[in-house]
Formats: sequence, C-alpha cells, structure tokens
Amino acid sequence: MQGPLASLKVLDFSTLLPGPFASLLLADMGAEVLRIESPDRPDLLRILPPHDQGVSASHAYLNRNKRSLALDLKQPAALEIIKRLLADHDILLEQFRPGVMERLGLGYEALKAINPRLIYVSITGYGQTGPYRDRAGHDINYLALAGLASHTGRADSGPLPLGIQAADIAGGSLHGVIGLLAAVIARQQSGQGQHLDVSMTDCAFSLNALAGAGYLACGVEPARENHVLNGGSFYDYYRTRDGRWMSVGSLEPAFMRALCEALGRPELRALGLSSEPAQRFKQELQSEFEKHDFAELCAIFAKVDACVEPVLGLDEALEHPQLNARELVTQVPRGDGSSQTQMACPLKFSEGLPEPRHIGARLGEHTNEVLGALGFSAERIEALRKHGVVL
Repeated sequence: MQGPLASLKVLDFSTLLPGPFASLLLADMGAEVLRIESPDRPDLLRILPPHDQGVSASHAYLNRNKRSLALDLKQPAALEIIKRLLADHDILLEQFRPGVMERLGLGYEALKAINPRLIYVSITGYGQTGPYRDRAGHDINYLALAGLASHTGRADSGPLPLGIQAADIAGGSLHGVIGLLAAVIARQQSGQGQHLDVSMTDCAFSLNALAGAGYLACGVEPARENHVLNGGSFYDYYRTRDGRWMSVGSLEPAFMRALCEALGRPELRALGLSSEPAQRFKQELQSEFEKHDFAELCAIFAKVDACVEPVLGLDEALEHPQLNARELVTQVPRGDGSSQTQMACPLKFSEGLPEPRHIGARLGEHTNEVLGALGFSAERIEALRKHGVVL
C-alpha cells in the first residue's frame, strides 16, 4: 500500500517540531520525505529526553518514515546536490529565519528557476514580512502576541502554559500541510509551483475563531473567564473528592438536565438556565463533584450522555476503550528487528495507509543511498565525505 500522497517527494530542511510534524503527516500518508540535515549542527530534537535505547523518543516519532541526508549547505558541492535532487523533489519545506535560505543560494526564486513546479513552504515564527520577521520566538511567545493568552487561564492567576505546542502544531504544522496540499492542487491546474509563507503567529491569531470574530464584528473584548467557553460559564473542570478532575461541557439544555439529574440535584437545572450569575451554578456543581471520588463519578457518567468526561493521564487514555477502538497506537520498526511503540497517524482512510517503515533515521543514515541514486560513485561519495560535504 502506497498511501494517498505517494506521488509527492519532499525535501525537508526543518528541525525541532513545526516542520517535522508537518512532514510526519506527509510521510505517514505516503509521501517520500528526505530530510536535509547539517553534519555538525544536529537537530536538537535528537537529544531531547526521554530516550529509548539511546534514541530520543520524540525524534524517533516525529521523523519516522523519513530518510536522512547530511549535507554542509555552506559548501558549493552541497548546493549542486540539492539542485540535482530538485529534478524530482518538487516540494521543499524549510524553517529557517527569513533570508537564510537565500544566503545559502537556496531561496525560492533561485530554485524556481531550476524547477518551476517547485512548491516551497517556509514556516517561521512571524512570517517573511513585518518588523518581527527576524525576531526569535517560541510557541508561548506566538500565543501571547496573537492574543490567545489574554483570554486563556484564570482571572486571578493569569494565563497558563499549555501542555501542547498549539502555535507550533495547530499553527505551523497543520496550516503548513493544508497550504502545501492546496498548492499541489493548484499546480495540477496551472503546472506552476509557488512559495507558501506560513507564520505561526498569523495562524495562532486565526485560532481566535469565536472570540476574535466577536471582537472584530461587535467590539466584545475577550478576557479570562468572561465568556462561555473559557471559564465564564459552568463549562469547566471540577475537582473530585480525591483530588482528580472531571470535564463538564453540558451546555445544551438536554445535557444540562442529564448532568443535574446524575448528580442527584435536578433543581440545579433551573439555576443554570436562569439569568443569575454563572459563578453560583459553578459553585453548586463544584460542591456536588467534591462529594464523590473520581472512580465513582466515572461510573456515574459512563452511563449518562451529558458531555461529562474524566480528565485522564496518558496512561489512562491509552487504556480507554474509545481510543483503543480507534487504534491510535502503532509499532514502528527500529531497524534491528525490534519495534518502538508510537502514536499512530490519526487520519483514517477507507483505503488504509501504509504500515510505518522505520523510526527517525540516524543522522546521514541514507547519504550513500541518496547520492548513489543520483549517479554518484562510491569513490565520489567518499571524496565528498572526506571534504566534509556529507556525513
């Protein structure tokens, strides 16, 4: 089985999380992804703990199904190798600060002249234009500048660092893949590629879907715990008697009624539907949840369709029957006859997806294979290695 993107061949110059997560999705769906890595400045993700048999678990996951070619891009011979790869790799993904690829002779205009069908995707913190184009940043900074942190968290304690990298993944990775595939469809009509400028801050700003729309159209300024979905209503988390947490999303009247009845307080429904302050209803709910242990509440709401679910740890999530049924875990070959347990691709195609081929490759693991396919002799490859062009 080849997968729906088997016709795509991608040169991936990215490191860390946003670009690699994007190319992971592409590789899982069948695209051939070749990572172009520095021989002497390895991706920091390679050393990120925890490690499994000496390999970073994060790197092994984010870079599965991809090959690795180690090239010193500052050397002219490396540039020639890239140009030869462009003959059939017509998608390029990069994550450098604006101007870096141009200085290396690998900017969009230069490579477009070699292959007009090239789709060139640049993922950066702030985009290719604007006063912040050259500024350093991380996920927390992009969320802050995009306005998301201003209405996330608690009114009395401020914003909270999220447990995931929302701007990196929802902003850079997912928007990058969407834009890339849209460019592929456009190329089918025009025969021409194009440059896609993906700013993680821009994309994070667009995630203000409800609050942003309300502010721009109606002037309603979002703040922490001041609207229905950010703690301003009973839509929230509630502590149990034994210190665990339950999520309550029972916004619709039927679900609210089921919630109150399950807690043995049907009269609370009238309070929840009234115009009285939302905090009073929340306090009543919190009082009821604190009368029960976590396991007892799980048993109660497992039988009730009220949009109430337990807050699970990853260990518990793995055992949940719904996640088990969706087959969200897979075994990925290490290359030594053993395998590593990883999160599976979450996309379900009726025709299926190819089985995972291998975990993230060693730095430069496929150098000989890639250069050999380009027509380089073993002697030529060794000469390039001797001069530090390849690893």
